[in-house]
Amino acid sequence: MGICASKEDRPAETDRATAATGVATTTTTRHETSPPSGARNEKTGPSAQEDSTAVLKEGPRGGNDVVAAETSDPMDGTLKGELKVLLLGAGESGKSTVLQQLKIIHENGFTDSELIAFIPTIYNNILEIGKNLINGRNKFNVPWEDNLFNKEEIDNFMKLEGFDPQQPEKSLLFPEIYLNLLINLWKSQNTQKFLASADSSQVYIMDSTSYFLQSSNMKRIITSQENYKPTLQDVLRSRQKTSGIFDTHISMSSKLKLHFFDVGGQRSERKKWIHCFDNVALIIFCVSLSEYDQFLIEDTTQNRFQESLILFENIVNSRWFARTSVVLFLNKIDLFAEKLKHKPLENYFPDYNGGNDINKATKYILWRFMQLNKANLNVYPHVTQATDTSNIKLVFAAIKETVLENSLKDTGVL
Repeated sequence: MGICASKEDRPAETDRATAATGVATTTTTRHETSPPSGARNEKTGPSAQEDSTAVLKEGPRGGNDVVAAETSDPMDGTLKGELKVLLLGAGESGKSTVLQQLKIIHENGFTDSELIAFIPTIYNNILEIGKNLINGRNKFNVPWEDNLFNKEEIDNFMKLEGFDPQQPEKSLLFPEIYLNLLINLWKSQNTQKFLASADSSQVYIMDSTSYFLQSSNMKRIITSQENYKPTLQDVLRSRQKTSGIFDTHISMSSKLKLHFFDVGGQRSERKKWIHCFDNVALIIFCVSLSEYDQFLIEDTTQNRFQESLILFENIVNSRWFARTSVVLFLNKIDLFAEKLKHKPLENYFPDYNGGNDINKATKYILWRFMQLNKANLNVYPHVTQATDTSNIKLVFAAIKETVLENSLKDTGVL
């Protein structure tokens, strides 16, 4: 049986998410027919993309009633009484970070050994961040300040190879001689001007660039060397491509147990999604608000935001999920607010005319997604910052009181 949250429940849920971010959202179960104040009344929307979403159109045979597992399912590991939840979205939308937050909130976080295991990923992130900024500056002929940089040092840094995740973490050492290079790379005015320009949209800039290249974080991570143990924020800010399907059991209460499936968001990973489609109680679809000016790593001609719209359209209108509710996370609100100051949304979406007003911009993007819900699924939107534990805790408390508990009542578990 599908999830049925009453209309009376939804405003309170939305208000809680709004309180965590200061951005108003509107909850609806139907696609809106009129645009918000920040958009011109023009027909817009993505077309279907056959190569990565064809599986969504096939649909199940004999329907897809959603139930809480009555017995253990050896095929996907879902246990009796658990609700199956899919974390979907394009690459780098924040799915894995949401799952890490739930581990922190409901599963006592990470052990010391688990934190240390993130060291290779964090080192590789820092290395990639530095190389991407250097490549971007060189590509667009951004001048190198003589008082900050040495060409030979830059050339040597670019020759560094990635860190092997299989190597014992304590034996890994990030070359400390490049500490000042990385700090100067971030504090350089020419770097900041480049990042604020339209040119930077053509270069892959990791969301955590500003976090890791902050002087205090750089010194803490690189100079501590053998004594370095990642903080929770280091882990939440780190980025590792999800390849394959990862499942996690989370107990949100004594009666509410969820089985999460986190699947890779890149196009090459989506053909694997079908293995998770049976008996789905809830879909959490993550969107990176800050990706409106960026392009896919796997297809540099495709705007990331448009890709998310295409993917969302195929999911909410798929016969696989005809009885499934969707929680829509408009994620990375902090990065979105900062980027709007330098890169007007209307430069990328001409039908938007709300300027850099964060509320109008967010409502416009929500409207774009809700327009695609032609199947009239129950869609519960939330504005989120996945790296903020308090925000995610508040959002999931609202989801728990409405969507999930109603689903458990429908299935007879509560």
